[in-house]
Formats: sequence, C-alpha cells, structure tokens
Amino acid sequence: MLIEALWEGWRLLLTLDPALMAILVMTLQVTGLALLLAMLIGLPVGLVLGLRERVPAAGLLLPLIYTGMGLPPVVVGLFVYLLLSNQGALGDLRWLFRPAAMVLAQTIIALPLVIGLTFTAVRAVDPALRLQVRALGATRWQLSWAVLSEARLGVLASVVAAFGSIISEVGAVMLVGGNIEGQTRVLTTAIVLETRKGNFALALALGSILLALAFAANLSLYHLQRRGLPR
Repeated sequence: MLIEALWEGWRLLLTLDPALMAILVMTLQVTGLALLLAMLIGLPVGLVLGLRERVPAAGLLLPLIYTGMGLPPVVVGLFVYLLLSNQGALGDLRWLFRPAAMVLAQTIIALPLVIGLTFTAVRAVDPALRLQVRALGATRWQLSWAVLSEARLGVLASVVAAFGSIISEVGAVMLVGGNIEGQTRVLTTAIVLETRKGNFALALALGSILLALAFAANLSLYHLQRRGLPR
C-alpha cells in the first residue's frame, strides 16, 4: 500500500497534476505575501531595537517578542478568527475564509521571529564597528546600513526561520481559511484533508513538495553561511 501510494504520488508530481499545482500556487502566494509583510515590518523594528543602547521597556517588550517567537499558531488563528468574525473589530472587511485572513494570521506568526532574530543579530555586531562608522561621519541611515550589512547572515536566518514556521503550520490557516478547494486550500491543510479521505498518494505528493520547499530554504541558508553573503 505504501509503495503504491509513493509511486502514485511521484506520478502526480511528474505530470504536474492540476489540483496539486493549484494548491502549490495558493501556498506560495499566501506564504510569500505574509513573509514579505513580516520582513517589511519586522526588519526595521528589529534593526531599530538592536541599535538602541537601551530598549524602551525592555523588561516587558523583549519577553513579549520572545514569547511571540514560540506562539502556538492555533492561538493566532483563534485570535484572527475572532477579530475577523461578524462581531469582531475587523468584521466589516469580510476577510474570514479568504486568503487575506490566512495572510494576516501567517504575518502575525512570522513577525516576532523576524523582529527577535534580527534584534539578536544586530546586537551581536561588534560595538566597535558603530564607533568607527560614527567617527567617519556617517549619517544615521549609513550607520544602520553598515550594521545591517554586518549582521546580514543573522538577518537572513530570521527570514528563513519565519518562512519555515509559516509554510509548515496548519492550525491558523485551517481556522481562518476553512480549507476551501480552489480558494484557501494550501499544502498543510490539503495534506490533513487528503489523509483523512484515504487519498495517500496526493497527501504524499503534497508532503514531498512541502519538505522540498523547507529543505531548499535551509540549504540556501547553509551555503550562504559557509560562503558568506556579498556586501
């Protein structure tokens, strides 16, 4: 049974099965947009916090960020569901059970990871670099760019970690997206559904794609860390 399912799964992959490709495209769209939003918000916030000598309300803010890095996705899904429900604060947007709700949930999951790991990477930069750059008359933007460039591998690690976290989660997107075929079905929710239906071939094919995406991201990070990123 397992061999047959594996063989059929490979056949679906090699023939670019339309149902499989639709799920893959939806996954990349939702996860890609969520990761982009998390980067646009999280990288500047992590950089600003890392550059400050004293973080405002550090005793409260930093534990909140670190707690967010391990926040259960299903809790995020519940929060977003209540926020977007008819009685919720953002219910008028009508985002529930649409890709927008999934993007919002995944952005919330990824954001603390980007902020926290970027903050840690910036803090790890030798303080002497800042003194040297300031002594050369650099502006605040030039100083920020110099530190960010020095911390680039740690910053990239934050992006990869965020990507791995949101592309592999199922609880949040299941709650707010509803796993609707052709509209909100992504790799993780489709794997759950197809497994319950006994369609192991498609589930294995989807699982293979999910593993390949995660492996490709981590492989890229590994090689960049060994070779170093260009400045």
